[in-house]
Amino acid sequence: MSRILEHLPALMNQVRRVAVEAGNLTLDYFDESGFQGADAKADGSPVTLADQKAEELIEKALKDITPELLIVGEEAASEGYRPDLSAEKFFWLVDPLDGTKEFISGSGDYTVNIALVRERKPVLGVVYAPVHGELYAACGAGTAIKWMEDSDKERPIYVRDVPNEGLTIVSSKSHGKGDKLDKFLEHYKIRKQIQRGSSLKICSIAAGKADMYPRFGPTCEWDTAAAHAVLNAAGGFITDIHGRELTYGGSDPMFLNPEFIARSADVDLPESEAA
Repeated sequence: MSRILEHLPALMNQVRRVAVEAGNLTLDYFDESGFQGADAKADGSPVTLADQKAEELIEKALKDITPELLIVGEEAASEGYRPDLSAEKFFWLVDPLDGTKEFISGSGDYTVNIALVRERKPVLGVVYAPVHGELYAACGAGTAIKWMEDSDKERPIYVRDVPNEGLTIVSSKSHGKGDKLDKFLEHYKIRKQIQRGSSLKICSIAAGKADMYPRFGPTCEWDTAAAHAVLNAAGGFITDIHGRELTYGGSDPMFLNPEFIARSADVDLPESEAA
């Protein structure tokens, strides 16, 4: 096993560089007026050359750093790659371009996501939004940071206490509505709702800019793992609707997550859900 796995802060710094390099590659294909030439995957979801080229770059870099670890990337998985992870202590989960619909529409709310999973839990995560020039990273409790490219400065981030005036709810631009979400939110005092694309929704909670992100639409493990590591390190949680922490490792053959609630430590689930 690579010695670097015993030194997660050093490994995180290497992964940050990989994420920025991959993000810069996607900018070669990004156009604020919209991307032309997207293809459809077998499940009907869109894919672009930017997704594919970024995953190739990330996979090569991770193999150079940890040659013995398996890598599960969204694009490889969409082509049918389904490794058996049951005996793997460590593996990588990669979404080279989370928020492809945002990318295609010309929105900057897309991210590069790289997560290291140990014993089914994300222990290192890097999320980079290249258009915004913002990066989130963490490798354990209390290590969550946000780095801004324009200032080249980073700062520690933490979830916030619930404001007296009510919660800020973050929801998906593409999947942020529905009766189930409305019914769930009836249990809470809501100050406002904001919409963001990709894993930036989870990172906004980690950075203390929002309080909860309920997700009742489909997501895959590579969509959440990196931001999950950041949120955990900042003092928050991602659980299923019954309060069980999300785990990773492909127990679902399509790597699908259950419905989940990302939230700060002060936000409780309704008693009817937390059973």
